[in-house]
Amino acid sequence: MSALDWTVLTLVVGWSVTVVDVTLRVVALGVIPGNRKPSTGMAWLLLILVLPVLGFVAFLLFGRTDLGRDRHARQLRAKARVRARAEEFPAAEARDDLPALLPSVIALNDRLGSLPLVHDNCVLVIEDYDEVIRSMTRTVAAARSYVHVEFYIVAWDALTAPFFEAMADAAELGVDVKLLFDHIGCRSVPGYRQMIARLEQTRIQWHPMLPIKPLRGRFRRPDLRNHRKMLVADGLVGFTGSFNVTERGYNKPKNHRLGRLYVECMVRVQGHIVATLDSVFAMDWYAETDEVLAVEVHPAILDDHPEVVAGVSCQLVPSGPGFVAENNLRLFTTLVYSATRRISITSPYFVPDESLLYAVTTAAQRGIDVELFVSELPDQFMVGHAQASYYRALLEAGVRIYLYPDPYILHSKHLSVDDAVAVIGSSNMDMRSFALNYEISLMMLGPQVVRRIQAVEDGYREVSRELLLEEWSGRKPRLRYLDNVMRLTAALQ
Repeated sequence: MSALDWTVLTLVVGWSVTVVDVTLRVVALGVIPGNRKPSTGMAWLLLILVLPVLGFVAFLLFGRTDLGRDRHARQLRAKARVRARAEEFPAAEARDDLPALLPSVIALNDRLGSLPLVHDNCVLVIEDYDEVIRSMTRTVAAARSYVHVEFYIVAWDALTAPFFEAMADAAELGVDVKLLFDHIGCRSVPGYRQMIARLEQTRIQWHPMLPIKPLRGRFRRPDLRNHRKMLVADGLVGFTGSFNVTERGYNKPKNHRLGRLYVECMVRVQGHIVATLDSVFAMDWYAETDEVLAVEVHPAILDDHPEVVAGVSCQLVPSGPGFVAENNLRLFTTLVYSATRRISITSPYFVPDESLLYAVTTAAQRGIDVELFVSELPDQFMVGHAQASYYRALLEAGVRIYLYPDPYILHSKHLSVDDAVAVIGSSNMDMRSFALNYEISLMMLGPQVVRRIQAVEDGYREVSRELLLEEWSGRKPRLRYLDNVMRLTAALQ
């Protein structure tokens, strides 16, 4: 090839690259901001402007939460069934003892999540990790009709073996046992293949949630997760909270070497709220299998356990990519703005968007006692640094931050506001939980149940140390740099 030919080729390639580069940037400016939060849009634009080709490829893979036309249609049909079934719940009578804003919060949850407020439920708060497994195992063993189990992570290990064996035994006796678990979340835990082999030897009906199987036409954004955690037995007893079905170190050698143990909080519920949990399970089961489950509303059975709180009004709020609005975020921000005295937040991953950050800092600035419980050392590098990038703004606003001691990981997820309302469930207070994960949040009303959650918070405070602004101001520059970079990545949704 002559020198002239090389020159022409170089010019053609150079101009082609320039045209592609400029085209991608121009297209990004007009496409990326559409229907996205400003922070999210700016983060994607910055990535594409700096690395046009790689940024655009990343956006195609991770920039949308679309689950596909077929799955979206199934979810709409399932949500319509939930809405129709909710009409069979006993009508919740208006209460005069509710704070002024709560009726509008209840209406918001009902409109977004299709599930009503139901009265006269029993709630047992369980903090002991092993007791969660024991209690769920007893519940499964006592089931006579069906057991519905859905958790982000499940692992068949030495601690959880009795639970799985109880499910297998129940299935052998003719109980309808169904199990859902996140396809990607479970693969991160050692022993996944062995668990699948064991499940295949039982009569348990099991399915991975949100599987990625390109050869079978099942492909979507790869980092979407079904993060819900719940169990329902016979429509009479239910569980939800932060717990994953695995031993306390998640079967990971690094965690065992560091002595890292996870701290959880679950609630066992009885009453009509159990049917709402079952409705969400039925919706997820239908999305994965196309099988329609009948959800029955059973008479409430009251529990005489000495630590049970009775007469609790509850409302379940599902959220995730299948819902138009970020239901959990709207619930959290509305409750924070409604506070008149105190707010306590427990979240292992606190990476708020602008609306939640403003709500929390505004509450502190208007004189509300606001406290945040997080782990001293996070278990996830990127999320830990992104979370740390918000500490200065929180501390300067007057939020008190308590660090749960290493090597424990405070994995509980709950919120209490004044003495009126508490929320517990699977949702972290981070952008991932708001936009990318399927979550459930259980709102509970009444001073008795709130005091029980406050007792849990008191226990965290006793063993934690408070992070002060003076200490945080001395953070090393390289760590602050990492914090800011990871904060940017948290918005790439």
